[in-house]
Amino acid sequence: MKTIIYCDGGSRGNPGPAAIGVILTDEKGKMIKEYAEKIGRATNNEAEYESLIFALQKAKLLFGGKKAKTMEIEIRTDSEFVVKQLNGKYKILDRKIEQLFLKTWNLKIDFGDVKFIHIPREKNWEADRLVNGALGSKRISEGLPGI
Repeated sequence: MKTIIYCDGGSRGNPGPAAIGVILTDEKGKMIKEYAEKIGRATNNEAEYESLIFALQKAKLLFGGKKAKTMEIEIRTDSEFVVKQLNGKYKILDRKIEQLFLKTWNLKIDFGDVKFIHIPREKNWEADRLVNGALGSKRISEGLPGI
């Protein structure tokens, strides 16, 4: 069984008030659970990492540690920066980002197989909607489908 997780993080200002949006689905796209949460003050990149960390923690809680060990997880995000760092293509130069990277990497070990996939922003609009909702705004990126 593959679980697909859509993640997004954002801040108003960089840094500024920040939030995350996470949607867990099965491989056919049926929603399992969605979350939106304020995370305090952060940069956009920190918020993107926080969304992945939150997603992996929630997946482990939802499915249990034993099942997690055999799960295939595909994390989809529109943050090319985060995906390229987690896939070893970009160096990590910021100490705070390095700490978030390590936290993400240590959580990844709890699962059978975790892939980090970059997707275009328009394919991540639902997670983006959750971020903006948590930040207290109805503003969603313009020109996205279903809006």
